[in-house]
Amino acid sequence: MTEISVLRSVLYMPGSNARALEKAKTLACDGLILDLEDAVAPDAKEDARAAVCAAAASGEYGRRTVTIRVNGLGTAWHEADLAAAAAAGPDAVVVPKVSSAAEVLALVDALERAGAPERTRLWAMIETPTAVFDVRAIASASPRLSALVLGTNDLVKELYAEHVPGRAPLTTALSLSVLAAREAGVQVLDGVFNDTKDEAGFLAECAQGRQMGFDGKTLIHPSQVAPANETFAPSPEAVEDAEGLIAAFEAGAGSGVVTYRGKMVENLHVESARRTLAVAEAVRLLAE
Repeated sequence: MTEISVLRSVLYMPGSNARALEKAKTLACDGLILDLEDAVAPDAKEDARAAVCAAAASGEYGRRTVTIRVNGLGTAWHEADLAAAAAAGPDAVVVPKVSSAAEVLALVDALERAGAPERTRLWAMIETPTAVFDVRAIASASPRLSALVLGTNDLVKELYAEHVPGRAPLTTALSLSVLAAREAGVQVLDGVFNDTKDEAGFLAECAQGRQMGFDGKTLIHPSQVAPANETFAPSPEAVEDAEGLIAAFEAGAGSGVVTYRGKMVENLHVESARRTLAVAEAVRLLAE
């Protein structure tokens, strides 16, 4: 099995807030999105760009995946953001409102022309109806693209929908994005939960995302990190069950039908169990 990259909790941090950038070094999140877009006022964009790029290049964030969200295609800041981010060499550059495979290829070309190192990947945000309809092509457009990030607030706005428990208006978009990511072999991150005081609602949405197949969730507040980490990591019970299933399968190899705890075990169950153990081991290593 290929190496597992753990992205249970990916926290947006405003690029114009020096204290937030410093605090991010102490948080237990798996990843950071140092933001130059929505969290930064127009008159603060250039200073934020310099601060975020310096932070990303500093090497002071340990094992966290450090990314930079640039301003979108067509904005006054996009080209300068992309060039500066490429020079800083973060783990990924996050681009909002990517709507086609052609845009992915153009972004990859721009990163390479700006000298982005091979390690710097592209994360595409899926935030519009057009992106949802083209998400399969977007996900597989380039080997440099390594993740899809759902922009659920923008999707709700574009659909004229409402934020409701269970997210019924978004389930089609969420499911299509997971399907596209799995086919392309890239990671996929669920969108943010807006009410930082609604712990029960946040936990329910994390559980829904985990059940749908998301790798993790994007977050807007440090208080959301620990619950996301717990939800998107295999539980001790799941690890124990995976170990037992694999042991039963290996012990019964060649005997025809193998059962574990009353259920038939096939190769597909073993593959899932091995992935569970690989994720658990990756989480353990990240915590060291």
